[in-house]
Amino acid sequence: QVQLVESGGGLVQAGGSLRLSCTGSALTFFKPMAWFRQAPGKERKFVAAISWSGDRTYYEDSVRGRFTISRADRKNVAYLQMNILKPEDTAVYYCAVGDSFGSSQGQYSYWGQGTQVTVSS
Repeated sequence: QVQLVESGGGLVQAGGSLRLSCTGSALTFFKPMAWFRQAPGKERKFVAAISWSGDRTYYEDSVRGRFTISRADRKNVAYLQMNILKPEDTAVYYCAVGDSFGSSQGQYSYWGQGTQVTVSS
């Protein structure tokens, strides 16, 4: 069974930075990983994805250039470095693991419990 644990969320002022971590079980080694987020009253949306090898990444337009997704050498840990944070980035951020690389929620079968990111203006 795949288990995912996120950490690193918190409260930050606009313009600041946070780094989220997602640690998965050994079964995540050879699977794509991604981050999604859900703002209050809104649907969960794609943020960024990384292939199992780490050689491909993909970002949602509003975060491209500000956020960076990466994987540790062990491949079962994914990071989301978030810079120049804006109040509209406020959301619960979820880590996900799937069987194919992409931005669709349906491509990801396993999800973490989420970590809250709040950006104050």
